[in-house]
Amino acid sequence: MKDYSRMSDELKNILSNLNKDIEQEKLLQYLNDHLSDAEQHELEKQMNNDAFMSDAMEGLQEVKNKKAIPSYVQELNADLKKQIHKNKQRRNKKGILPQYWNYISIIVLLALAVIAWFIIKKMTA
Repeated sequence: MKDYSRMSDELKNILSNLNKDIEQEKLLQYLNDHLSDAEQHELEKQMNNDAFMSDAMEGLQEVKNKKAIPSYVQELNADLKKQIHKNKQRRNKKGILPQYWNYISIIVLLALAVIAWFIIKKMTA
């Protein structure tokens, strides 16, 4: 099997999110220089239409050890999951109290409005 087939499924998933029109295997083959000149040219033409994908591919091409890309992806995904988990915990902690205070504030304002309405109604009658 070729080297590009050893890359993890996570890398394929990341690459597939870049552009739905380009096949994952083609991108991996491109990274490992396993495409013909015509196929490379066609792929580069497609990448020119997507600035994000072009930047991502340039970054991946800068990696000297192509076999290390899957481990980088795993490390980045693990760090990202930790950060997301921390943010969710913080959001959950902060989210409970402010909502209760919002509800209490609304109830107090409505109560004051009703009381003010009764007072004004009683004064005019």
